[in-house]
Amino acid sequence: MQVQDTPEEWRVVATTTPFTGKKTSVRTDEVEMPDGSVVGRDYQVHPGSVAVVALDDQDRVVLLKQYRHPVRQKLWEIPAGLLDVPGENPLHAAQRELYEEAHVKAEDWRVLADVYTTPGGCDEAVRIFLARNLSEADGERFEVSEEEADMEMARVPLADLVRGVLAGELHNNCLVVGVLSLTAARTGDGLDALRPADAPWPARPFEA
Repeated sequence: MQVQDTPEEWRVVATTTPFTGKKTSVRTDEVEMPDGSVVGRDYQVHPGSVAVVALDDQDRVVLLKQYRHPVRQKLWEIPAGLLDVPGENPLHAAQRELYEEAHVKAEDWRVLADVYTTPGGCDEAVRIFLARNLSEADGERFEVSEEEADMEMARVPLADLVRGVLAGELHNNCLVVGVLSLTAARTGDGLDALRPADAPWPARPFEA
């Protein structure tokens, strides 16, 4: 049996958008079930995101610690950001986020994983990249504001992050998926077997 997610779309008989925010909205769809009944499904509509596991030549990952108000915690995270422009190339967005948040650039880019963060209640899709051959970015540092103004930055050994994830000390979705995917790739076919940075992404189609 091939274990693979497959596209499918049940009929929506009505839809409303009771809330529209700055970047996301909430949609209510009336969905026809296989038995013919119709039920309401509320979910957050999200533009999508990118995240970057930036790995240096000492096997350390670039991390940021940022306050996240919904969970009332400061979380260690990998650089990440929204796909602000419809159809935006996710690699370009990831390169921008790595520069803006960590003032770092990378020469080698691969796709680590594509995930839906909370498919039961949000349509957010995230592409997580692996970036290697790091160096300091050119020019002035990007000016940050709001929660980002209070960010801490660190480079942490990959092995320490794996331990922290399994110990329940690190909780950010993209960090967890990224570091465990990187570890799995190393023990499998190797990092050079990862998908290229411009691999197709049906969840968020993009222009080359």
